[in-house]
Amino acid sequence: MVNLTGKIVVITGSSRGFGLEMAHAVIQTGGIAVISARSQKAVEIAMTKLNAPDRAAGFAADVTDLSQVRALSAFAIKTFAHYDVWINNAGISGPYGPTNEISPDNFQHVIQTNIMGTYFGSKVALEHFADMQQGKLINILGHGYKGPVPYQSAYASSKSWVRSFTMALAMEVLLPKVGVFAFAPGMMLTDLLTHVDVVAGHEDRLKVFPMVIRMLSRHPSTAAQKAIWIASSATDGKTAKLFTVPMTSFLLKSIGKEMRRRISKSKDAPLQLSIHSIPAYSPEKENVHQ
Repeated sequence: MVNLTGKIVVITGSSRGFGLEMAHAVIQTGGIAVISARSQKAVEIAMTKLNAPDRAAGFAADVTDLSQVRALSAFAIKTFAHYDVWINNAGISGPYGPTNEISPDNFQHVIQTNIMGTYFGSKVALEHFADMQQGKLINILGHGYKGPVPYQSAYASSKSWVRSFTMALAMEVLLPKVGVFAFAPGMMLTDLLTHVDVVAGHEDRLKVFPMVIRMLSRHPSTAAQKAIWIASSATDGKTAKLFTVPMTSFLLKSIGKEMRRRISKSKDAPLQLSIHSIPAYSPEKENVHQ
């Protein structure tokens, strides 16, 4: 059984979804969670949901700002004297659609959060781990880490970068008690998946999305348990590992369930899916505002 007793775990992007689920798992396995989000209000709401004031602390920080990431690290150290694990979880998906129809601002926002946020978090955490001569850095991957994904080029390419960056870091960090890991949790039923912005005119490409979600997405608690396992003593002495959540058994069950649903012609399971159309970007509109 996983045991994180006495371990302090910092998790970025943890006011909701997968990040908050990991914080719950840290607390449930005896550890202490330091959660973070961009807004103080989001942090306060998440702390209320955790309902463990003696086992959790929260701090508002924007991961796209190095000074704020350093402040998050300093908060964890001031509050608990140190931290043992840092999980770079903060990320955004960006709009779905052709790259040239997505505004440069939207594209850059994804890159700043997913790439620079991971870089800043990794840099700050590894500085602390070097001082401590021990620690674990876990960077979260996502769809696209294995290869290109059309119509999601910003998000997918950012996750491919995170994978390459994480493995390179692991090769550079030669401290025997410092582990650097990548973790691909798979498709999870969180706001990142169920609240989608799509470029106008490309909505039809998402017609099968509800079925895909039904068949492939899981509650984030499953992946959270795996993340906590990575953070535990189970990976002591290891580094440069990419971990995933096994899909075969789950996928077979999902296919069977979907086939039974179709044979019985039952209605689709209720799914809280929000798809919002946004205007396609055009250079002409940009020039008008300049």
